[in-house]
This record gives sequence, C-alpha cells and structure tokens, in this order.
Amino acid sequence: MDFNFYMPTRIVCGKDCVVKNAPLFRTFGKRALIVTGKSSAKNGSLTDITTALNANGQEHTVFDEVPNNPTVQSVRKGAALARSFGADFIIAVGGGSPMDAAKAIAMLACQEAADIFSHPIGKDVLPMVHIPTTAGTGSEVTPYAILTNDEKETKQSISAPSLFPQIAFLDGKYMENLPQHVTVNTAIDAISHAVEGMLSQAAGELSDALAREALRILFGEYECLRKGSYSPESRQNLLYGAAVAGMVIANTGTSPVHTLGYSLTYYHGVPHGRANGLLLPAFLEHCLQKDKPRTGRVYAALGMGAEEFSEKLALLLGEREHYADAELRSWAHKAAQSRKKCAISFTEEELFAVLKESVGR
Repeated sequence: MDFNFYMPTRIVCGKDCVVKNAPLFRTFGKRALIVTGKSSAKNGSLTDITTALNANGQEHTVFDEVPNNPTVQSVRKGAALARSFGADFIIAVGGGSPMDAAKAIAMLACQEAADIFSHPIGKDVLPMVHIPTTAGTGSEVTPYAILTNDEKETKQSISAPSLFPQIAFLDGKYMENLPQHVTVNTAIDAISHAVEGMLSQAAGELSDALAREALRILFGEYECLRKGSYSPESRQNLLYGAAVAGMVIANTGTSPVHTLGYSLTYYHGVPHGRANGLLLPAFLEHCLQKDKPRTGRVYAALGMGAEEFSEKLALLLGEREHYADAELRSWAHKAAQSRKKCAISFTEEELFAVLKESVGR
C-alpha cells in the first residue's frame, strides 16, 4: 500500500473550545490580526476570541473588509494592516472567504508578490488559527486559498504547505443562527469535496477512508438539511464532516466540478457550494460511463445510486438556474484549460455536456 498524506493542522473540537483552550493562542505571539466578516460579531465567535486573547494579555485588531469572493485588492489591504499593526499571527473566523483571505494575508504580510497567482510561496508566512463559522469549505484544514482573478475572469487558488493553519477550532454553536440557504450550500460544498477527492489521481486508501467518513456524517444530517431544523449536535456534526472532507481535498485536490462552478460564481454570483451541487450529479453520471469501477466506489460511499443522489440534491437545491449555450461553451472552454488532477479525463465537449444537462436551457 503506497500513499502520501499530509495534514499538519491541529484540530480542537467541541462547545466553547476557543475560550477553554485560550492558552493555545499564547504560543503565536503578542499581537493578532483577526480576519473576519461582519457576522462574527453577531454569532459570538468574535467575543470568544477577544475573551481568549484578553485572558492571555494579547493585543488584537480586526480586519473585516473581505468580500464574499475575496479579491486581490482586499487581501493586499489586509496584509498592509498586518504589517502596520505588527501582527505576530492571524486569526481567521468566518466562512470560506475570510479563511481563504487570511491565508493570502498571512503570506503577503511576509512576502512581496507582484502577481499573487504566479508567486512562488515560501515558508515565511504568519502562523494562523482558523475558526470556521460555516460547515462546508474545509479551508481550516487545507493549504488552499481561493481568490477572484479578474484578469482571467474566474476564481483561482494559491497553494503551499506553509498555508496550512496551525490550529483549527470547531465549535458548532457559531452556526446556530446561520441562514438555511447558507447551511445547505456549504454542506453541499463539503459533500462535493469528499466525492471529488475520491475521483482524484492523488486519491489513496487513507483519503478515501476520510471521504467515506465525511459522506457518512454529512448525509446522516440530510433530513435536518431538508427540513431546515438543526440541533446543536447536528450543527457540530456538519462542521466535523466538512473538516474531514477538507482533509480529503488537502491531499487530493478537486475535480473539474470546481472549475466549472467557478464560472457560475464569477459571472452570475451563484454561491460556490450551490454551483458544485448543480453540476455534481451530471458530472458523476458521465464519470460512471467512463470509469465504472472508480465511480461505483463513489456511489457506494454515498450509499445510493445515481438517480437517488440526483433527487436528494435536487430537493436541497430547489429551482435551478439556466443559461444559454454560448455561455456554457465559454465556461467549458475555460474549464478545459485547467489542470485538475481528476483520474477521469473530460474533453471540452464533455464538459459542455455536463453544463448543458445541469444548467442549460
């Protein structure tokens, strides 16, 4: 059995874990830049963080100017604040956008990068603590940061081992008042990560085992997702499942589903997880035609066949978006240029077919 698996992030999980483990923040220095969104002050996460930092006698300042899809301009502004404040470390709190932005800020605070997307990221990066307040992106346990690339009119990742956070705190209480559409979209994102990881050239026994565990946990909360009714345990399970799915893609990467979905997000503002969910059933069915054994293992991990999987996601997604062929063809062309590590290859025409079946008119 040959495989290579790397996940250096320490995970601390449970209710009130931030305050209970305040001493863990001490090891990173005296000054923290908190990268977050506007909602963190409402869900209690920012209060817990400041309580922990104050108990340690650590100073902090807040950068909360990250848009839903982080831009290069926003992360450069955050990095400038980190430098002027003399931040020793970064605390990211929120959904995927603040966490991804925090990674770029931690890098830019230490390294000059004329072009952030082509810059060879070195080891000199501010240490990071990540606290997710949505259950989907898994960014708290990955080395990826997804940013908006306006030049290429898409979303694009930067990645390096030095972008792994040092600690991730998982406390489902911060999701107590999370809107239903955000809860569903982020959960679908996590499901997509687990599925896509199993289709990767880099998939192995350990990453597949984690993918199966993530899918077991996430679909175990399917009725909660469908009904929009969540217990504290359900929220914690979703957060745990998303982190496990993040551990999968930290080692495998994603598939063309993500690349295709970026166009829906960039051009039409479709939330990332929703975009993945719209595309994933058709993509999987094409995979089944091209590689039945591998895709069969994915359906086995899901515990259902293609039809049931499509129906379950459809119930969560509701009415679909629809776009003209001309747009779909341009998105397929863009995705065909991507170098995803999917073990099942797709031509541009086949990618167009996935789009057509998923969001065509």
